[in-house]
Amino acid sequence: MGKRGTFHMIGNAHIDPVWLWDWREGFQEIKASFRSALDRMREYPDFVFTCSSAAFYAWVEHNDPAMFEEIRQRVQEGRWALVGGWWVEPDCNIPGGEAFVRQGLYGQRYFQSRFGRVARVGYNPDSFGHAATLPQILLKSGMPYYTFMRPGPHEQNLPGRLFWWGSPDGSRVLTFRIPYEYTTWGKDLEIHVRKCLTEVKPPFDTLMCFYGVGNHGGGPTRENLESIRRLAADPEFPELRLSHPEAYFEAVEGTPGIPAWHEELQHHASGCYAAHSGVKQWNRKAENALLLAEKLATLAHVRLGRPYPAQVLEHAWKRVLFNQFHDILAGTSLEAAYDDARNELGEALSIASHVANDAAQALSWQVDIPAEEGMKPVVVFNPHPWAVRAEVELEYGGLKEGDALVDERGRQVPLQTVRSGATVSGWRKRLAFVAELPAFGHRLYRVKPAARPKAHPWVEATQHTLENRFYRLTLDPQSGAIASLYDKVRDLEVFKGLGAQALVAEDRSDTWSHGVLRFDRFSGAFEAESVRLYEQGPVKAVLRVKSTYGRSVLLQDFTLYHDLPHLEVRVTLDWREQHKALKLAFPANLHFPQATYEAPYGALTRPTNGEEEPGQSWADLSGVYRPTGAVHGLALLNDAKYSYSAEGHTLYLTVLRSPIYAHHDPYVPDPAEEYSYMDQGLQRFTYWLLPHAGSWEEAELPRRALELNQRPVALVESYHAGELRPKASFLEVSPASVVPTVLKKAEDSGDLILRLYESTGKAARARVAIPLLGRTLEADFGPYEIKTLLIPRGKGEAREVNLLEWEGSN
Repeated sequence: MGKRGTFHMIGNAHIDPVWLWDWREGFQEIKASFRSALDRMREYPDFVFTCSSAAFYAWVEHNDPAMFEEIRQRVQEGRWALVGGWWVEPDCNIPGGEAFVRQGLYGQRYFQSRFGRVARVGYNPDSFGHAATLPQILLKSGMPYYTFMRPGPHEQNLPGRLFWWGSPDGSRVLTFRIPYEYTTWGKDLEIHVRKCLTEVKPPFDTLMCFYGVGNHGGGPTRENLESIRRLAADPEFPELRLSHPEAYFEAVEGTPGIPAWHEELQHHASGCYAAHSGVKQWNRKAENALLLAEKLATLAHVRLGRPYPAQVLEHAWKRVLFNQFHDILAGTSLEAAYDDARNELGEALSIASHVANDAAQALSWQVDIPAEEGMKPVVVFNPHPWAVRAEVELEYGGLKEGDALVDERGRQVPLQTVRSGATVSGWRKRLAFVAELPAFGHRLYRVKPAARPKAHPWVEATQHTLENRFYRLTLDPQSGAIASLYDKVRDLEVFKGLGAQALVAEDRSDTWSHGVLRFDRFSGAFEAESVRLYEQGPVKAVLRVKSTYGRSVLLQDFTLYHDLPHLEVRVTLDWREQHKALKLAFPANLHFPQATYEAPYGALTRPTNGEEEPGQSWADLSGVYRPTGAVHGLALLNDAKYSYSAEGHTLYLTVLRSPIYAHHDPYVPDPAEEYSYMDQGLQRFTYWLLPHAGSWEEAELPRRALELNQRPVALVESYHAGELRPKASFLEVSPASVVPTVLKKAEDSGDLILRLYESTGKAARARVAIPLLGRTLEADFGPYEIKTLLIPRGKGEAREVNLLEWEGSN
């Protein structure tokens, strides 16, 4: 009688480079684990080792070249399996879509350059959840297969261990959920193999069984391997084949009847999306700063011949990608790890700032600005390939009474002085104005004396109300929340109850919130200490609310602009509570609500059941406004947060949680012990409320969110001759449903890379006008499709490449 089924025994070392230890300890453990694997290979000629994360190999290559050469030889022999073609195993919900692309771009290119091959298996056994949009990114990064473990069967029911996982665009990858554990102890494996044996269900009688000491590294041991030999000789067990994940997928890919799954893979640790506000905000800022810097550097490179800083930008991206490791970005590491994350993400932000400034300064220096007595020019760059109307604020010295702001045609533009960052009297001011900017280009404004300064109407305001042509806002003086937000254009009340109310929930869960799906045990709310008119002028008016709860203080600056159709709220929070969560509540005046959240290069609709959900920079609640029967919605956009929930008609933004650092169940904290709690102290972020008619797609939320997260770049200039006109556009993409996210120099040539995606789930034909290169092109997009276009700077047609910027099959 033949053996029942086949187990591909996957000898691996799951290594968290940071978790309950810092990256220095992780660095050493990677070397020790790799050394151990190489030693086992000499002792057991049939042993095959599997390990992910290009960053680990780069560390070893730099620190121990001799060991790296051993690894290279074992890869060539087929005994060391490269998997997970990403820089690290990141959190798989929080990074932006382009960050996932860069994980593959730098990871797979590293593997190809060092080993002559790429990884074909996406590999994230320990990540806490997986966005539904990942299959397209995986497939277009050369990985048709995927392996994960979390969520487990107790957290999400799936049609089988092996299934085709499809993303909203129609891409699919063959996916395997690891049974029971991705790591084992170093002793005999019989108990573990017997557990996996319960998963054998014909015709799916071929499985992967993972073994090897992990988390802090270690890998397969002699006792592991000796026990596999013993069990392989026992007819009671399946065929035990020392193998690797790619061999398994190739063996089972043709099995008839493999089921399909077309949803996200959630939820394992719902609390991690709001754990440690700092690392979440640093990540968001770094991602967006690098994308903006690449765009401006590309413009300066092509238009002015400036060197493109490819190496320094790659270095900065790798700093960001490493700190997207799932135990870092999720907020689940020990406290000291966040000092390192702050420094490394700060390094990336600094690099991006220098690159962007260098490019902007070079470009603005070439804008033709004739000399004019008493005039000071301001050049404003729009980083987006569509026209933008946005507030610009900048510190300014020497504003005189009677000065006015004019555009390039001499027309006066409303100008307002607002609270400066310099607490001095005299010549330092902070200017605010709304700039109307051409698509991916610049515009010249000038501050100059005006013989007859134009009297622009101010935004209407009292101590508790603001009003422009779009909205009338009324604040409640007791709670400090929104008592009314009346939409004047659509003649409706936006909220059904208090909006932007700060609610405090009890949260005794650990850092991950294991087993917790909701944070809704509200025990209190912030109460207003003061509501006052903070600023008023022709550009904007601001109501500042100071409210308190316990020892915590919350400032919300509610801002209406004269000519912008959103409500902006700038938040400053000094949080001093423990074992609590803070949510902002937005009860929309809607029936039959539907909640939609931005996902990496896409959007996902989820039930309004109150469960905590990961989201990117926007979430939306749309439904029917009953008095008219029309569809309306309320969008919430932000520049720092990733955790939301929706229950009934109320949308919540989870501002923070305050668990103990790196507290993991089942440990029970000792009431007599002193612990360090998350998110204690000061933080700042901004959110926008955007009521809209129709659906979120019609509101163009992906573009609006980019406008919030990548603001215009403004420079005070001097007069000089130049070859650039006062107003110019260098790239424009339409329609609005196609969102351009990346403009950079190609990795392998001087040509350009333009990445775009269809954001609304409807097929579209995009028109790309590129005055920068004197050409126009069109491209057809399927629903939610990502396209990477390689655009020659000289002759030749633009062509599509994959996310690794290579030709051929995805």
